[in-house]
Amino acid sequence: MDVHLRDLRYFVAIAEHLHITRAAEALYVSQPTLSKQLRALEGQLRVRLFERDRRGVTLTPAGAALLPHARAVLDAWTEAEQALAAAAERERTTLVVGISTGLGRGLLPAVRARLAESAPHATLQVRQVGWGDPAAGLDASGADRTDAAFVWLPLPGDGERYAQVEIVREPSLIALPAGHPLAGRTDLDISDVLDEPFLALPAAAGALRDFWLVTRARDGVPARIGAEIANTDETAEALLAGLGVCLLSAGNAPNVARPGIAIRPITGVEPSRLALAWRRDDRRPLLRALREAVQAAVSGATSRSGRPPAR
Repeated sequence: MDVHLRDLRYFVAIAEHLHITRAAEALYVSQPTLSKQLRALEGQLRVRLFERDRRGVTLTPAGAALLPHARAVLDAWTEAEQALAAAAERERTTLVVGISTGLGRGLLPAVRARLAESAPHATLQVRQVGWGDPAAGLDASGADRTDAAFVWLPLPGDGERYAQVEIVREPSLIALPAGHPLAGRTDLDISDVLDEPFLALPAAAGALRDFWLVTRARDGVPARIGAEIANTDETAEALLAGLGVCLLSAGNAPNVARPGIAIRPITGVEPSRLALAWRRDDRRPLLRALREAVQAAVSGATSRSGRPPAR
């Protein structure tokens, strides 16, 4: 049978006061209401819990047997409420931030330091997300969902579901197998490599896959796909195996650099743009604190490097 916590609470209060009126006062309910609930509980349990007389009430053997267990249930629920409140508080002060590649550029330590200054109660949890999800968890559900994400533009549905602030804009480079005929050149233009097989992000990456395949420069001619890549290690392995060439951002070039891989400047391509993105309907102050920490970290890095702010 199911008994409400409220009824157990009423029962324990009566057992402690041994007087219905005083128990009702302690519970901030009326005496008739308490008496009615007690009768309902006894009816549900099919046993008398108290003997009543003019001076008050006394526990029956059944009531005495129930009392320690009722107290234990109420104590357990109190502990559960406290644990739930603590978990909810941790959720409110934890930001899960998705990234698809190592940020580099000293950004993440700087962001953590800035956020610790402005929101010392906050915890920043970074989650690595595969390249097949260009929104880095913003559209995911359950435990895979992120609150904000460092993403490469363009985002899917850019400007509709997400808000964003661009934090880095830098040249795109071309990575080739070191033995490739073009690897010795330093004056490459995108037109020189359009006929080469390209390494491609997973098809699920959509517009971001098209960006790195330089689809806009191809005049409707599909790119030749040498291999699909889902992370930095796969990129390096495909390049070393001679499966194709690929564009990459200047700041991420160190992640791919290996003996046997040539990374060269290239003209005729758009710069790569890194942004912090979040869902437009998320207006939590903690998320605003993260945005401000990211912008402050970028400004600080810009000041040290002497380069103009990336926007």
